[in-house]
Amino acid sequence: MDAGKLGFGPDTVIQELGWDEDVDEELRVEIERHTGNNLVDGDVGDVVDGVILWWRDGDGDLVDELVGSLQDLAEGGSVWLLTPKIGRPGYVPGADVVEAAPIAGLSTTTTSSASAEWAATRLTAHKR
Repeated sequence: MDAGKLGFGPDTVIQELGWDEDVDEELRVEIERHTGNNLVDGDVGDVVDGVILWWRDGDGDLVDELVGSLQDLAEGGSVWLLTPKIGRPGYVPGADVVEAAPIAGLSTTTTSSASAEWAATRLTAHKR
């Protein structure tokens, strides 16, 4: 996936949550190249322009993690939820995302392929 399709512009700061050894390194590098900044972790403490959240079945409570992903997100920013595709270990049913998002104050907008192994769902925050 082209990092520009994620809506991240040059010179934006993107927070990465849920990193583990199974993430798509090529996508991570593409986002950093496109934005011109390294991805920051959950301890940044500053406002970020967007969030990528790697999430797998068994990672815990999706609603709690989505709420947490909003902590440093600037108004108008997006959360991209990256989940393993159907048939991959850790697959998360789309119904789980559709159910969790509104509870966390998010709207599901689009879902697309992020890579061979990962699907990406764009979530936007409700107006505060």
